[in-house]
Amino acid sequence: MTDLLTLENLSVTRNRRRILDSIDCNLAAGQIIGVIGPNGAGKSTLLGAIAGTVACQGLIRFAGAPIHHAEIGFMPQQAHVAADLTVMEVVLLGRHERLGWRVSPDVLEAAGAILSEFGLADLAARKIRTLSGGQQQLVMLAQRLLREPRLLLLDEATSALDLAHQMRVFDLLRRYVQRTGALVLFAIHDLNLAARHTDGILMLGKGGLVGAGNFEAVMTPSTLREIYGVEAEFLTCRTGRPVILPLSTIQHPSP
Repeated sequence: MTDLLTLENLSVTRNRRRILDSIDCNLAAGQIIGVIGPNGAGKSTLLGAIAGTVACQGLIRFAGAPIHHAEIGFMPQQAHVAADLTVMEVVLLGRHERLGWRVSPDVLEAAGAILSEFGLADLAARKIRTLSGGQQQLVMLAQRLLREPRLLLLDEATSALDLAHQMRVFDLLRRYVQRTGALVLFAIHDLNLAARHTDGILMLGKGGLVGAGNFEAVMTPSTLREIYGVEAEFLTCRTGRPVILPLSTIQHPSP
């Protein structure tokens, strides 16, 4: 049976303001799900609530049970390491619960392999503080994947990356999902990346869930106008996926 992430009546209130309001959905594992919506819609809050870092009301279950910390790989926005560690040391922290006093050869091999997959092998001995923002973002994502979580929660994890590295990350995530059967939730602003690389989306607007399903069914010209305040032309690329070409703003959604 496929594992399900179940959210029932999930709500978050902060300073008497309702940030998320009664989110209900079931998401099957073995997918990459994009979490989209304008600024302030509650994307980061939703991921934080699922990860257990944001206080919430309602029910959150994965495979029918409360989520255990060891099952999760959570990468919040602007994740960084302030300590004076090398890239290899930072990646190895992804297995910190299992490292003990010594790092076994198989864990070192796994860390080296994932750095190679991310194109970071030649930076393994570098101090992470000496890397660019985009390189640090890749290192932090490699750390989460080394953990091999069943549930991977990524908040704008490609925001500092160029186009080639964005595509590499999504290719790596796709292979990870195919290999492990994990569920990936990816908060993302780039709608065209979401259209190309996700299996489904959750669209948030003003703290509520306004759409869930495959991209083509949820993201339509009318929902783009209503939720984003943008008029756009919808094209189709040669792979059959939609491409959104923004034309003009209709209104200015609250930031």
